[in-house]
Amino acid sequence: MAPIVIYTKSWCPYCSAAKDLLQRKGVPFEEIEITGRSELREEMIERADGRTTVPQIFIGEQHIGGCDDLYALDARGGLDPLLVA
Repeated sequence: MAPIVIYTKSWCPYCSAAKDLLQRKGVPFEEIEITGRSELREEMIERADGRTTVPQIFIGEQHIGGCDDLYALDARGGLDPLLVA
């Protein structure tokens, strides 16, 4: 399974929803909390091609996007194949 990384902020409801979906899928993920950590925020923005909102989700080296992108990917059946690849 490709490693999953999710950049979050502690107070973000979209971050919680994205993490909830991944937990329901039973997959481990690395959470990178960027609240008050400008160096990690800059890292996220660079990896996410300039996107500044949280969460930003990566499966392996593939940028999935934010919470809505993750749920849309799951709804069209594209998330599970990425999780087992």
